[in-house]
Amino acid sequence: MPTTSEHEVQWTEMHLPISVGSACLLLRQCQPTTAAAMAQVVVAPAMGVPQSYYQAFARWLAEQGYGVTTFDYRGHGLSLQGRLKDAKADLLDWAKDCEQVAAQLKKQFSNQALIWIGHSVGSQLPGLASTPLPINGLLSIASGSGYWRDNAAPTKRVIRIFWWGIAPLATWLYGAFPGRKLGMVGDLPAGVIWQWRRWCLHPRYAMGVEGEWVADAYAAAHYPLHALYVEDDEMMSLASVQSLVGWYQSAPSTLEHLNPARAPSGHIGHLGYFRPEMAEQLWRPLLPLLQSWGAGDRSPGKPLYEPKESPF
Repeated sequence: MPTTSEHEVQWTEMHLPISVGSACLLLRQCQPTTAAAMAQVVVAPAMGVPQSYYQAFARWLAEQGYGVTTFDYRGHGLSLQGRLKDAKADLLDWAKDCEQVAAQLKKQFSNQALIWIGHSVGSQLPGLASTPLPINGLLSIASGSGYWRDNAAPTKRVIRIFWWGIAPLATWLYGAFPGRKLGMVGDLPAGVIWQWRRWCLHPRYAMGVEGEWVADAYAAAHYPLHALYVEDDEMMSLASVQSLVGWYQSAPSTLEHLNPARAPSGHIGHLGYFRPEMAEQLWRPLLPLLQSWGAGDRSPGKPLYEPKESPF
């Protein structure tokens, strides 16, 4: 298995046009320079999290021999053109962004496998594609249904104040959701936060609001799914992660529990998986799965993290 320093890497940026005026997505790509990439990996961000948050993870994967692309959804992060309040985007638009990123990677690296690593909403959106993404596998990290009654306990205690008070009031006042000012979620276009609110208030999440075509779209995906439930995730409960796995009903799937004791600090949470200090304990165990999917294996893979031995 390659060591961390085996491959030199190079960063580039790309502007990917989308079908809305002159708007585009900003993609950052990190490729190994000492040999051809073993496969291409897309890292799709969580709600309100900029692609810069995943740069250490992307660089590390590239050092292991994988080409990696990160991006921001339209109207967010480096893909925002103009004022946030003027951004026209909703979650279905973000799903189209995922389709365009995957299509670009398949065009750019036509002879290489493509693997999708989704963080939170980054694992929900691929299933909404008009046709299944051309990927060899989906690794889902800290993702599940956002239905508020299935939120993990820390979020569930405050989510009613958020959805019935803070979110609608702030969005109405600012014309968008000013998450950075409020210290929650992140800046979001109005169309995104309003649609996300509707989804989160419905027991069937997106398919309960948008219609049965959503269930059909998820069911059409046959690529393997490996879902990680982070046991100390303050947002996603086990029930919410199980819901997501159920949506991808045709996908060979594995749902694995990730014990926070594996982290150096003993804590992972909803965002912690991608912090640089997780490289040896959490990132390195991914490599056999990525290698398997890159070689064309269609199975969801064996558990990545052996259970910690009990001290008793």
